Amino acid sequence: MKKFRYIHDIDIIFLFLCIMPLESEAKKERSLQNRQLAFTLSERQITLSMLKVTKRPRYAIMDGIRYPEMFSPKCFKEAREYKPQPGDVFIDTYPKCGTTWMQNVSLYIFRKGKELEHPSHFLQMTPFIDMVGMEGIINMPRPGAFKTHLPYSHMPYSPDAKYIFVTRNPKDCCVSFYYHARNEPGFGFWDGEFNDFFELFMAGELEYNDYFDHLLDWYPHRNDPNVFYTTYEDMKKDIKSVILRLSTFLGREYIDAIEKDNAVLNNIVYYSGFEYMKKNLSDVYDIEKGENHAGKMLYGLRHVDEFTKSLNPPDDLPELQFVRKGIVGDWKNHLSVEQNERLNKKFLEKMKDTEVLQWYQLE
Repeated sequence: MKKFRYIHDIDIIFLFLCIMPLESEAKKERSLQNRQLAFTLSERQITLSMLKVTKRPRYAIMDGIRYPEMFSPKCFKEAREYKPQPGDVFIDTYPKCGTTWMQNVSLYIFRKGKELEHPSHFLQMTPFIDMVGMEGIINMPRPGAFKTHLPYSHMPYSPDAKYIFVTRNPKDCCVSFYYHARNEPGFGFWDGEFNDFFELFMAGELEYNDYFDHLLDWYPHRNDPNVFYTTYEDMKKDIKSVILRLSTFLGREYIDAIEKDNAVLNNIVYYSGFEYMKKNLSDVYDIEKGENHAGKMLYGLRHVDEFTKSLNPPDDLPELQFVRKGIVGDWKNHLSVEQNERLNKKFLEKMKDTEVLQWYQLE
């Protein structure tokens, strides 16, 4: 009897061990199905909401990437196909995540705190290559940094180039993006409503596509040796620390300049501050004013100007604010409770199993 019971017990144990993986796999399958169902319901909600959208900014599409229709397709193609040279520096963000701020920080690190002779030189020193293409790349004085919004998988990449990536809380990004699209007449969205724009943001149907996909494309490379990563919120919290880290990343001579003369650091902070930028960058894209100081504008800029005029925007549009508020938490003044909950849900779904969940506390 003891022998029989021993064998019987072994059979039970063996059967139990066989069933355990099956139950585990079943749980995984149910979990996956639940996540897929939740995602499907979320997508269905977005689809139904999108049916109500009555106004969209004007975009074109190239190789699956939305970009402003006002941009020259030739220039946009040139930016994507550019072969980086050793020492090239790129500033990349999803739109309205701190691009202009980082452009100024980098610019004044390169200039070791020396002010630009005229604000119009800003576009030459840190050209937006998606808009100006090879002409802007060739004419940029070195050292300098190229601005782009391209996702990592579509970036001009070289291990000998350096990349600065900045991200921002998606809620503040969405709000800032809305004002950018509405106030820039080239988008043809001057009478657009925030609710429509929010649905486009949720569906990833804005320029450079989905915010979360763009972030996830860059996320695995955040610790690459030729990538400098920071957040808009970290810059707001302690800009001096970001400047010091970035100076070290860009080259020994830049951190040496700061260590030898503290005025260099103070000047970088001042000239990249929001009050200074609001005052001095408001006319950066004014073609006529720019030509008076910097000479003939690039083809890409002229293309934007001509396209915008072809839309016949109203004469009473508010003046374009190149730099708006520059604050953290403005989303609280715009998102409804329901919109906030939906964006929180998408954030959790898309950023699952990443450190990004620790970067932004959901409210």
